[in-house]
Formats: sequence, C-alpha cells, structure tokens
Amino acid sequence: MTIKHQIVLSYTKDLSVETPDAESLIYARENISKYSLNLDLNSKFLKNKMIEVETKLTYQDKNKNKNKTFFEMIYATIVKIEEENPNKEDIKKFILCDLQIKIYPEIEKIFIEILRLSGFPDIHINSKIDFNKLYNERKN
Repeated sequence: MTIKHQIVLSYTKDLSVETPDAESLIYARENISKYSLNLDLNSKFLKNKMIEVETKLTYQDKNKNKNKTFFEMIYATIVKIEEENPNKEDIKKFILCDLQIKIYPEIEKIFIEILRLSGFPDIHINSKIDFNKLYNERKN
C-alpha cells in the first residue's frame, strides 16, 4: 500500500566536497573507479503530519590514502502525509522504499552534476540501488 502524500519541498541541506590539493585531485581522477557510493536515510516527524526525510550520499575511497577526495550530500525532502492514522509499518516502507524510488533519480542527478563541477567531468556512478531489497533486508 502506498501512502497518500504530497512533497512540500526538497533541497540540498548539506554539501561537502573536500579536495585538499591538486595532487589529491589528480590521484582521485586516476583512481575514481575505487570510490564507492554509500546511502544513509534518516527521518523525523514534524508537526502538521509532515516528515523530514534526509537522503545522505557519500562517495569516497575506502583505502587509507592521504591523497583522496571526499564527497557528501544530504538532500532533505519534506513530505505531508494526507492519510488519517496510517499504519507505522506502511510509513516505514514509504520512507525507506516508495519515496526513495520516487526522489532518488533526481538526487543522484544533482550529486553527479556536483561531482562533475568539482573536477570530475567524466564521472559515472554505476551502483543502482534496489530500495525494495533494502527495505526487505531491514524489515527482517
């Protein structure tokens, strides 16, 4: 069951691009294939049946190397729930799965554009996220 809702607003809440120097940029460009994308979700209930959902993307090299670049973006989406007394489990599924399926393509597009404008013009992120699978893993 999909929760009846309205997206009130969405915006880039926090952004961090850390490239310490030119040497780090050159190293990162040469080793960008070793970088991995991580996703984290947080939510909090606001008044008037609204929820703030934060989708956090982190793109970084997991290796212990001093010449690395770090990217992080927190994208906030404010959603108004238009149903009376929705089931808690339905709300969880909505936040972790249904809403993310709806908003993630735009978030990823913004994030990739930021990476390109930060000195990585040829960047492509190939990790597709299966939100249904993530939801089912968390549920079990």
